[in-house]
Amino acid sequence: MTDSPALPKPWQSLLDEKCLAQLLETRIHLKTQADLGREIYPPESKWFKAFERVAPEDVRVVILGQDPYHGAGQAQGIAFSVPDDLPAPPSLKNILKELDSDLQLGGCAHRRHDLSDWLEQGVLLMNAALTVEAGTPGSHLANWESITDALFDVCTHQTQPIVFILWGSYARKKKGRIYRDNHFVIESAHPSPLSAHRGFFGSKPFSKANDYLKHAGSEPISWPLADRQFVLI
Repeated sequence: MTDSPALPKPWQSLLDEKCLAQLLETRIHLKTQADLGREIYPPESKWFKAFERVAPEDVRVVILGQDPYHGAGQAQGIAFSVPDDLPAPPSLKNILKELDSDLQLGGCAHRRHDLSDWLEQGVLLMNAALTVEAGTPGSHLANWESITDALFDVCTHQTQPIVFILWGSYARKKKGRIYRDNHFVIESAHPSPLSAHRGFFGSKPFSKANDYLKHAGSEPISWPLADRQFVLI
């Protein structure tokens, strides 16, 4: 079996042959779509960015999204995150608002839109679909869902305590896949403006995650995003 391009070995080695074959088939299908002129986000080099930065044994928190952002330049391969020089999409604005409120940060969370620093601490920000067609949310979910379910299951099989943060009805459907007693689930409404006021605001997912990690004997996550330092030469 040919290795599936871009998926890091630590994750690839924990998937079965059927899943790896489907992953290769999905890549070929998406390449064909791109060759036909369809705009696909993010570029292939970023499909597995979150998995490149967090190995299975290092996962401490999983935050599950559904789709990459479908606007130009937004999708990074990291759920809910966009580059700092782009405006925060509505769901991310609400995540940062709740982060500020939960941890009483005084508004400083809104200075950063790139969440990639969280990956370094074992926060896996993964989407159920790893690609999307420009301007068409949900367009690739059917191509990816069984693959990302398998990657989600890799996390559930880890022996270290993991906090699973499930926002919205789609993510909450994955709760039944989490079976280990030492994992912890935080669920609420989605941060989308359509639902954030129905249980996302005030849910305190960041402090609850840290409370559980400390209770389980693990280091808490430093959720505040440090300001980028730009050096002019």
